[in-house]
Amino acid sequence: MKKHIFYIFLGVFLLFMTSCMEEQNFDQIDDLSITPTIESSIIYVESPERLINLASGISFYTAAFNFDAFSQAYFAERVLDGSITYELENTTSKEMEILFEFLDEGGNSLDSEQFFLEPESTAVLQREVFYGGTGRSLDIIANTSSLSVSVRNLGNSTSISSIPSPKIVLRSSAKFRVRLK
Repeated sequence: MKKHIFYIFLGVFLLFMTSCMEEQNFDQIDDLSITPTIESSIIYVESPERLINLASGISFYTAAFNFDAFSQAYFAERVLDGSITYELENTTSKEMEILFEFLDEGGNSLDSEQFFLEPESTAVLQREVFYGGTGRSLDIIANTSSLSVSVRNLGNSTSISSIPSPKIVLRSSAKFRVRLK
């Protein structure tokens, strides 16, 4: 008798379980579109005015940085659009000219951004440059192998700003949408 009740209960249980189960569709991943936004700092340079005064000549800072992040296949082949933001601050007593350049593997300039900063400016100059869509070509980003930064002192090398801790600060960051699938 106990055996019959067990089998009846088991049969009802299995019937209930199979009637509540839905067939799973594992092909849904084909319909999934993933486009995250990747953000990163690119460059940060800071120089106090006393170091600018010690530099000889008008160009007091020039440097090229290896930057293969944009040209990596997983990024270059999947990037959709994005922007690079520049933030510049000059609290020194000198007018400054700043040039950012995107260079290919051969050192050829692909794109550049030039800035002129007034002396003792308390406002931060911010510029956002768009790539892809209606912006500049994504080929610039995909072929960038290094970045070059040049800063020229268009003022003198003796004056000191009246602002406490005078310095020049250069920052840039990138934000791009990338198709993962």
